[in-house]
Amino acid sequence: MNNAVNFDSLETRVPADRETDLFQRLPELLDHAKAHCPGHAERLTQISTSTINTRDALSSLPVLRKPELQLAQQNNPPFGGFADLSGIEAGAGTRMFMSPGPVWEPQAPGSDPWQVARAMHAAGIRPGDKVHNAFSYHTTPGGFIMDQGAIALGCLVFPAGVGGTDAQVEAAHFYQPDVYAGTPDYLKVLLDRADEMNMPLSSIKTGMVSGGALFPTLRDEYLSRGIRVMQCYATADLGVIAYETTVNGEIVPGMICNENLIVEIVRSGTDTPVKAGEVGELVVTCFNKSYPLIRFGTGDLSAVIDEPSPCGRTNLRIKGWMGRADQRTKIKGMFVDPKQIDELAQSQSGIRRARLVVTREGDADKMTLQIEADHPDAVDTPALANDMQRILKLKGEVVIANESFPNDGLVIADERDYQN
Repeated sequence: MNNAVNFDSLETRVPADRETDLFQRLPELLDHAKAHCPGHAERLTQISTSTINTRDALSSLPVLRKPELQLAQQNNPPFGGFADLSGIEAGAGTRMFMSPGPVWEPQAPGSDPWQVARAMHAAGIRPGDKVHNAFSYHTTPGGFIMDQGAIALGCLVFPAGVGGTDAQVEAAHFYQPDVYAGTPDYLKVLLDRADEMNMPLSSIKTGMVSGGALFPTLRDEYLSRGIRVMQCYATADLGVIAYETTVNGEIVPGMICNENLIVEIVRSGTDTPVKAGEVGELVVTCFNKSYPLIRFGTGDLSAVIDEPSPCGRTNLRIKGWMGRADQRTKIKGMFVDPKQIDELAQSQSGIRRARLVVTREGDADKMTLQIEADHPDAVDTPALANDMQRILKLKGEVVIANESFPNDGLVIADERDYQN
């Protein structure tokens, strides 16, 4: 049984060594994507892949976001040309899934294609544990993501799926699981119902949750019942991106990014990385050659915690899920995209950040472009107003902010009252 604190030696590498390894492997991944995935070939046609070997070079590539991926899948089903189907066509079977959107994803080969075992190990789950997996096995990959990771770790998995709470309680009371895997709130549903049925589930000591918010009060309630619940941040497209860790039984704030991923934070709706600590959209490049997502925009907000984790793992540390990044907003009947606001910010030197605030004035929408600048007096606000009308096709006011913007990742702040 592996009782070591760390899953393997990759977790404690010198950060520079990890960075070197990832970016030495990246050009080969890009070459593979160009050769086997028509969608990537089209996007990378003018790119010399050998030069994409640093973070700065990677940031020159466009972010692939879900609306673009969905459109590609509609035009070229099922995967839009972004998956390598050569193995499937050669008879190497796998699964395919349909997530809400819809977005289609293939399952990659291997025993743990979504890289879950590492997160489970960090949560204290060990070979031989019995896992009650209450993620859905229907159409979406959630159930299989946890299932495959737990099996790879050496666990015995009960594929409970969703619904049928009474039947789940009866089964769990019979076989006495050590671990619950599922959404944060459904564990409480199971525990409460088990008490009502006089079938307590006191065998459960660990929870591995994702797919929803684990509120501190709920985590504390579970702890009062003798269950330590930990989170991982995962998506259907990428698997586990980051996960919680502990030191001496105490959960460390934030999450450690998974191995074999390049994680970036970019200004919402743009391709531009932000500085450490600033909230923006989480963008991930994965080394899954069957489904090699390159600079894939998750649509989720997060931020880098720019200090080492006390748990001893050395990978990038993020704050976890902090909301949604999609801020495309309809104003006066016209859609305004965060990329357009970024274009305005780039139109004059010395502008650090720009934020479009949308309010109501009477029965009409009002736009105010707020500017954060190094030298406020040097900003040409009339020129910015003209650029705003040219780029957005809408008129608005430009003001210099008296203080720094909140660190909330917002590029477009819609402050209209929809209730009145």
